[in-house]
Amino acid sequence: MSEDRRALLGTTVIHDGRVVHLSVDTVRFPDGSVGKLELVRHRGAAAVLPVLGQREDRDPDVLLLQQYRYAAGGVIYEVPAGIIEPGESWEECARRELEEETGFRAGTLVKLTTIHTTPGFTNEEIHLYAAFDLTEGTARTDDDEFLQVERMPLSRALELARSGEMTDAKSLVTIFFAARFLLGE
Repeated sequence: MSEDRRALLGTTVIHDGRVVHLSVDTVRFPDGSVGKLELVRHRGAAAVLPVLGQREDRDPDVLLLQQYRYAAGGVIYEVPAGIIEPGESWEECARRELEEETGFRAGTLVKLTTIHTTPGFTNEEIHLYAAFDLTEGTARTDDDEFLQVERMPLSRALELARSGEMTDAKSLVTIFFAARFLLGE
């Protein structure tokens, strides 16, 4: 994602971490005024809905993660996702994260859309995919990842979303987008 360099007048780095980079930027707003904004810079990520079955299946099984997230206060439902590594394409990132977190490889990967997670304070964007023609691979979770893979019908995943049991934004968008525009649910 590119930033409007004409708007950025200066930046002060507050924190430069493994996942996020926090700065206070001095910016010129569209009306010409100048102000300071806190910005969390993020490399971006890819997320993928693994679909077991065919695109024409009425209610295919999908894989979701039950993953511990400290910031969310415990275990939440998510689609597999992760941060892009240097030199990777978004598709390569999605394929890698799918295999690392679920132990499955995608034969076919379909790009769904790209979202900005919270544009009020971060430049993070996540590229969303659906994966088909899955074959067994090798799961390799990171030391700070605590997750369990759960297979369920798409209708169950949609019910988790509708009922509020699923609250993760990237997962909600991925499931709703895939169900509506890809699988015809």
